[in-house]
Amino acid sequence: MPRQEYFDTAIKPERAVLVGVITPDEKEAQVREYLEELEFLVDTAGGITEKIFTQKMTHTDRSTFVGKGKLEEIQAYVKSEEIDIVVFDDELSPSQIRNIENELQVKILDRSNLILDIFASRAQTAQAKTQVELAQLQYLLPRLTRMWTHLERQKGGIGMRGPGESQIESDRRMIQTKISLLKEKLKQIDKQNETQRKNRGQLIRVALVGYTNVGKSTIMNMISKSDVFAENKLFATLDTTVRKVVIDNLPFLMSDTVGFIRKLPHHLVECFKSTLDEVREADILIHVVDVSHPNFEDQINTVNETLKDLGAADKETITVFNKIDAWKPDSGEEAPILTIEEFKNSWMGKHNSPAVFISALNKENVEEFKQLVYDKAKAIHTARYPYDNLLY
Repeated sequence: MPRQEYFDTAIKPERAVLVGVITPDEKEAQVREYLEELEFLVDTAGGITEKIFTQKMTHTDRSTFVGKGKLEEIQAYVKSEEIDIVVFDDELSPSQIRNIENELQVKILDRSNLILDIFASRAQTAQAKTQVELAQLQYLLPRLTRMWTHLERQKGGIGMRGPGESQIESDRRMIQTKISLLKEKLKQIDKQNETQRKNRGQLIRVALVGYTNVGKSTIMNMISKSDVFAENKLFATLDTTVRKVVIDNLPFLMSDTVGFIRKLPHHLVECFKSTLDEVREADILIHVVDVSHPNFEDQINTVNETLKDLGAADKETITVFNKIDAWKPDSGEEAPILTIEEFKNSWMGKHNSPAVFISALNKENVEEFKQLVYDKAKAIHTARYPYDNLLY
């Protein structure tokens, strides 16, 4: 009897290399951090990063992003290690993608395309799916020529126009029509969401904001006793979730929003502004910070800049420093964990008032956090409804 063979049908994760350029405008450590974040994005998308390439340049190359020598180095590694995908940390132009693909002969992605791919895999609701599709089409529109290189006309002149040009124009019109339809669909969804928000009554509204992967969904689950999806991945939450929360006898609404990130593609921000209506219409913002991240100060600045863009920078804000159980000093050395009082007396507590230090995972100092939220919500409720004393 012949020996039976078995084949592994599991989908193997794509192996990737990352590429970044260090210009005079950026510090080397900053670029390294961006690339670490890009590696996390690749991991979130289901890939494995095998190697990171960097090059110091006064400005990126207009045709191939990196220099000729560096591109040859990447090409040799890609070929010898059988790499599936090369990811660049900055947005590439259509011509750069085409030129790099011709040289490397593998799939080329930039940061924007990678984030769009993650968003597409995470979208659950009709609104999120529509927003992602709109952003993808807006990203694709200027890059259509790259997709039709096999139909490009070979010669110029009357009567020599090949099918490539007409096909590109046809596709461009189709995409522009689809973009218009998606924008109309989003307007309808926004109207429905606005009606839903009005129907929620006059409850105080609290919104969780922060950089991606800081623990917003974990805090949401802890406070509302619900089961919002949470994991150690970037953009685990894409769809805004709203839950009714009661602390003591005071009810209010809490929403968990999509996390912010540096270098977020502009068209993606535009498409997701309607998702962030919960932030704009909130009475209180809870700005969650991952205090264990080595560059959490930069993340705070990114979130504050995004809130400013959304017109929500002047709202009542509570800063919550999460993951205190994983905090380490700047030196990276092993040190005794600080007490809550020591955290409060640090620059973090003094420069971010009101601030509270918690570990949502270990449920440490949660009661103080709840009390702070309760006090802020009660103050707004009392000012808004001065004769409603049934709650207190």
